[in-house]
Amino acid sequence: MFYLIGLGLGDEKDITLRGLEAIKKCSKLYLEAYTSILLVDKTKLEALYGKPVEVADREVVEQKVDTILEEARDTDVAMLIVGDPFGATTHSDLMLRAKELGVKVSVVHNASILNAVGACGLQLYNFGQTVSICFFTDTWRPDRCLL
Repeated sequence: MFYLIGLGLGDEKDITLRGLEAIKKCSKLYLEAYTSILLVDKTKLEALYGKPVEVADREVVEQKVDTILEEARDTDVAMLIVGDPFGATTHSDLMLRAKELGVKVSVVHNASILNAVGACGLQLYNFGQTVSICFFTDTWRPDRCLL
């Protein structure tokens, strides 16, 4: 089983009970560090979960995910995602790739950055399209912006 588990927005304690139960079942945990930045140290997650968490950067998420999905054929594997799993198209792609390979998928939702808008007293209805802002790395920089 391949789990896409939303971690919420704040700290390690924002995980849902359902998410924590799924994590406890998993033999391997990957922290997706490509589309968002976790605001707490990874060691706090590891202490709460009682198992190691491997960071999955852009290269892993885009080019090496098939290896992770192959693992998920035989054992429970989770991709931990800051916010909600479907806050970025990257995670929809992961789900589709898993299904194409015949790997079962389970999604555990959580709060996303869009929920934080309401906490500021604003309304989502007034915002328009959502965009993603990419993080530059040593090996990757966008060369243009498409709007």
